Amino acid sequence: MQRDSIRKAFDQQAATYDEQWRQLAPLNQALHLLMGSVFSDLPADAHFLCVGAGTGAELRFLADNFPHWHFTVVEPSAAMLEVCRGHADKAGFAERCSFHRDYLESLADSADFHGASALLVSQFILQREARVGFFRDIARRLRPGGILASSDLSFDRESATYEKLLEVWFRMMRGAGDIPPGELERIRSAYGRDVAVLPPAEVEAMIESGGFQPPTPFYQAGLIRGWYAARSPQGQ
Repeated sequence: MQRDSIRKAFDQQAATYDEQWRQLAPLNQALHLLMGSVFSDLPADAHFLCVGAGTGAELRFLADNFPHWHFTVVEPSAAMLEVCRGHADKAGFAERCSFHRDYLESLADSADFHGASALLVSQFILQREARVGFFRDIARRLRPGGILASSDLSFDRESATYEKLLEVWFRMMRGAGDIPPGELERIRSAYGRDVAVLPPAEVEAMIESGGFQPPTPFYQAGLIRGWYAARSPQGQ
């Protein structure tokens, strides 16, 4: 049921998603810039897996910076994937993409990918074992030594500093655009209930348990943290 609710929510947001969060783009741009360096040693003709691509912000960055890569784009929301495909068509790299509208586990286990991204995706998986399974699904589709870049909302919500950071986070969101009345309170209550905001060490442990070497933190902005990790030899 949770999956259906998430898919429906993103279907409803797809048409306005990019514009709604446009003023927060610098956060994503910094993440993408560092992510590009994480993947800079991949082959010039790498096959890349983009999981939970949404409207394709990281896809557009990677396609522009790595002009000979080929992408498999996984997104369960039909409306979000359609926007993503439209961006790829407009930017002229759609012929380098294969679009898969469904969840990751339905994608063939080819172990063919040199790298993968999953940005702000695993946080929607509330059960620990299911979240570990998500990372395992990525690991077994990567070649030996393949690299994952992953980001999620992450913080120790029991920390004395959590509420202070959350207030700053919400001030930023208020200043970023036209937030409907009550939306921030809805988001506040969703953290921990509908979005698994967990301490960084717990997220890192789940990535490692999913078949990766110990992840390296490479990005933090507010509540968003990013890690990269190579598939471990036992990653399949």
